Amino acid sequence: MLRRHYGFILTSLVMRDFRIRYRNMSLGVFWSLLNPLVMMAVLTFIFTYIFPNPGIRDFHVFVLCGIVPYQFFSLALVAGTLSIYNNAALVKKVVLPREVLPVSTVLAISLHLCIQIGLLLALALAAGYRPNVYWTRLPLVFGLEVVFVCGLALITSALDVYFRDVRYLVESGNMLLFWLVPVFYSFDSIPERFRALYQYNPIAAVVLACRHILLEGIEPPSGLIIKLALVSCLFLLLGFAVFGRLKRNFSDYL
Repeated sequence: MLRRHYGFILTSLVMRDFRIRYRNMSLGVFWSLLNPLVMMAVLTFIFTYIFPNPGIRDFHVFVLCGIVPYQFFSLALVAGTLSIYNNAALVKKVVLPREVLPVSTVLAISLHLCIQIGLLLALALAAGYRPNVYWTRLPLVFGLEVVFVCGLALITSALDVYFRDVRYLVESGNMLLFWLVPVFYSFDSIPERFRALYQYNPIAAVVLACRHILLEGIEPPSGLIIKLALVSCLFLLLGFAVFGRLKRNFSDYL
């Protein structure tokens, strides 16, 4: 009964956050498609006509494989970091497991991720790439990214209650991550000595796995998926541990 009650709370918060995000916007959920499309168009123009890279075929699909995982991470982590502060009234007045606030925020944005994945698959099909059995690995790959972001958001949201600088560090970190994830460049261009380290970056691992599946039609290396799973699960466990330690005094700092 208690698990069902928590499940209802989580579902309600996810749907609330999903509706609020585009409330009073004329384009509504279409913004989930417009944002990655605009970024894809700009980067495609720059790296096709200004700094051409002839070694990359169908650059618009190639770069969208990087944009979709990166944008989800960036938006979900910022929103997750602010989730406790933005729901201060709930924290102070309502008895609920406070962990559901950052988790529900990340899951709400993962609904937009599903829409963007649909866009990615549609453009891949339009470019001539055909479905293969490895497309079934995509839910696992993106699911592990969601797990990783949930864990990280639990940590940053708890720390943000005590140190309001955390939200600005997260925003700055997102800007740095754009260059550290192979969004607009290929994994092959990374020096050999850094490639193994790159694979421990969950967002870079998701981008690489997507390109293996969609562009090359091959299964991602098992070592890559294992590293992604290990880091994601580790951060989720660490997130619950840190959040559980810090949540006791939230009401005093909000």
